[in-house]
Amino acid sequence: MSAVRSQVLGLLMPRMAGGNPYGDLASLPDEVLWPLHRDGLDPVDLLAETRGREPVSRLPAPFGVRVWLVTGYEPVREVLCALEGFSNDFAKFAGRIRIGAGADPGGLGFSDPPVHTRLRRMLTPEFTMRRLARLQPRIEAIVEDRLDALSAAGVPADLWQEWALPIPALTICELLGVPVADRAYFQQLSTDRFDLAGGARASLDAVADSLAYFRELITKERRDPGEGLLGALVRSHGAEIDDRELAGLADGVLTGGLETSASMLALGALVLMTDATMAARMRAGDDVDATVEELLRYLSVVQVAFPRVAVRDLQIAGVPIRAGDVVMCSLSGANRDRLFGDDPDRCDPDRGPGRSHLAFGHGVHRCIGAELARMELRTALPALLRRFPLLRPAIDPAEVRFRRASIVFGVDCLPVRTT
Repeated sequence: MSAVRSQVLGLLMPRMAGGNPYGDLASLPDEVLWPLHRDGLDPVDLLAETRGREPVSRLPAPFGVRVWLVTGYEPVREVLCALEGFSNDFAKFAGRIRIGAGADPGGLGFSDPPVHTRLRRMLTPEFTMRRLARLQPRIEAIVEDRLDALSAAGVPADLWQEWALPIPALTICELLGVPVADRAYFQQLSTDRFDLAGGARASLDAVADSLAYFRELITKERRDPGEGLLGALVRSHGAEIDDRELAGLADGVLTGGLETSASMLALGALVLMTDATMAARMRAGDDVDATVEELLRYLSVVQVAFPRVAVRDLQIAGVPIRAGDVVMCSLSGANRDRLFGDDPDRCDPDRGPGRSHLAFGHGVHRCIGAELARMELRTALPALLRRFPLLRPAIDPAEVRFRRASIVFGVDCLPVRTT
């Protein structure tokens, strides 16, 4: 992929007076990144304090941009539901912080109606429960294969590398029609784009590499459509969608469903390994759906939603927002709101029906792959605990090293003992 990477880097290095446009982004201070920090599995205390005091608050930011952090459940829902007043268009966001236009990932997450409406209408039929059901046998086979690999890995084994990461990676390859041989390459691209500790430049490079690869794959699919999602879109909508848009959709499916699901599997397993009662219920198949939903709320691995740019003066929860301001919605903050009960910082599958969590977002930009993620979690977590009833961390849970400033919260290693 070196030739592709060189071409991509050329696109990402616009000749601008003043040098590298990513330099400032690569050194964002903790005063800006703190909403992405955690204390173990919990958001830092400052997030709860801010939510209680100012659910819509100013976030110090460089570039002379006004950035707002929204942490309360109701204000976050208000922003995510807004069809008018806010834009997800990447060009508007990039323009505010001087990112090169060549880094635009496209896809659903960074587009507005009517473009978003048209693209989502094409993609939605491929993510209905009826259509996804065809993947269930393949997901079960992938899970069993990775359990075998975990068993063979010795003691301790890395649950992340042997089990959590390969399951969604292989599932996404199956869904898209991506060659399995490219799995490791895409695992790294998916991880790099979400980890801001390495600087925004590395994240944008990963986006561009992924888009370049998909454009090459789409060229092949145009000639001979396969059985995967890309082939299906080419057959059904080939004349309605260009290669750039199609690559953006594929990239969105990959990154929306790989790192996020892998982190949920790893961290969900960690929670279950340290709670014998919850693990026993999951192992027995009791309340699997309720436990999965509570894990999604409690962990909120996607910590912030796609940034919105205000396109006119407006208010959020009574706070004036000016046109051009950037709004960041903290999903991890909203999902720990006291509206979920008196102890929202406890993982409790018996919390009962109530408010819907925002782990998949909300409104028109809600994650289109939510049901696929649920399928993976409902299949993989009980199977893991049944195969390895004595599964436990190989280190003190307090010593697990979590990512420090990643949009998708997670780990890069999780050593476990299976016997």
